[in-house]
Amino acid sequence: MKLLFKSIEKDGCGSIGLVPEEPEDMWHAYNLIAEGDSVTASTVRKVQTESSTGSSTSNRVRTVLTINVENIDFDTQACVLRLKGRNIVENQYVKELDAHLPISFLQSFLWDDECDLHRPMLAFFRATNLIQTISVQMGAYHTLDLELNRKFTLKKVLWDSVALERVETACDPAATADVAAVVMQEGLAHVCLITPSMTLVRSKIDITIPRKRKGFVQQHEKGLNKFYDAVMQGILRHVDFSIVKCVILASPGFVKDQFFEYMIQQAIKTDNKLLIDNKGKFLLVKASSGFKHSLKEVLQEPAVMAKISDTKAASEVKLLENFYMMLQLEPAKAFYGKRHVIKANEAQAVETLMISDKQFRCQDIQQRKEYVALVDSVRENGGEVKIFSSMHVSGEQLDQLTGIAAILRFPMPELEDSEEEDSDTD
Repeated sequence: MKLLFKSIEKDGCGSIGLVPEEPEDMWHAYNLIAEGDSVTASTVRKVQTESSTGSSTSNRVRTVLTINVENIDFDTQACVLRLKGRNIVENQYVKELDAHLPISFLQSFLWDDECDLHRPMLAFFRATNLIQTISVQMGAYHTLDLELNRKFTLKKVLWDSVALERVETACDPAATADVAAVVMQEGLAHVCLITPSMTLVRSKIDITIPRKRKGFVQQHEKGLNKFYDAVMQGILRHVDFSIVKCVILASPGFVKDQFFEYMIQQAIKTDNKLLIDNKGKFLLVKASSGFKHSLKEVLQEPAVMAKISDTKAASEVKLLENFYMMLQLEPAKAFYGKRHVIKANEAQAVETLMISDKQFRCQDIQQRKEYVALVDSVRENGGEVKIFSSMHVSGEQLDQLTGIAAILRFPMPELEDSEEEDSDTD
């Protein structure tokens, strides 16, 4: 997601301009936009125009509309976000006609301009361009289609911490990329970051290496070392080892092996602890070329699949498995449901909070505020918060458990007792 501008006041209201660039960005936009927000985007609308001779024509024009969102629909197949609501801002084609004259009155002049009494009034309407705007009224319902690479402005009455975190995550894809890959061949390499739904090329290294000929061996080795050094610098510059769990080195032949050996030797020579400590994260596999498209075959390798299983999506599944195990072995330290989790948080007992992003898309604004306050409180108390995507298997499982669950620092059997009391009361 590309951030165009960010204008938020101290009280939390304001606007942010964004451009979705990847399919994953549309999912972020779906989670950002809520009913009651204002969205400004370009769209195509049918506008009726009137010529000086009295003939009317209809044209489709591109204009910018601002609507107050009342309904949100996300088409995952077409990757389009459809927003329905009333337009709330005037422009060239949107006018507050009702404040001046009824539309039926204006339309009577449009169709009865042969009357001498109407001609002066009609001329005035044509001159002021009022008749042209009859087909797009202020307050009328419109549907905006948000698509890839089409900018939009989102205005909220309150930008809470969850919404701002979503913007930060969407605009910094490197923050969620837990797999890196370097596809290479002699003289060509691509350093990539892989997120759950996209691959970002962070650096392209293209260096001409002299051929290995009799009498020119040193020139070849010198060029090769220069190439390897550039690739190593690209890895150090773009790969965050605190986030990335696996770095795939892929190439045809033995290029990857020679580069890895060179990189470790240089790391030992220069005492680069970052590379030495993360040596075990590198995985060497075969690839058909050093171009980006060869990544597809690389990621399908069984060895790669096993290595990257501990990525973000897989870690969520593992966390949920831990919760189920805790629920069986120590039920007093695992609870789900809004009421139980809030009570546990009041005692500062929540170690890990798991919450579905569906909870933040609820129509009840007050309920959303309660979930945001819970997330902020758990973090302030030193707990970990995991927001699960409802589009993943782990998120679907969490939704079956009311969409919110927690693993506690210490047992709270009184919560189990309160649950039994409630059931007895019922």
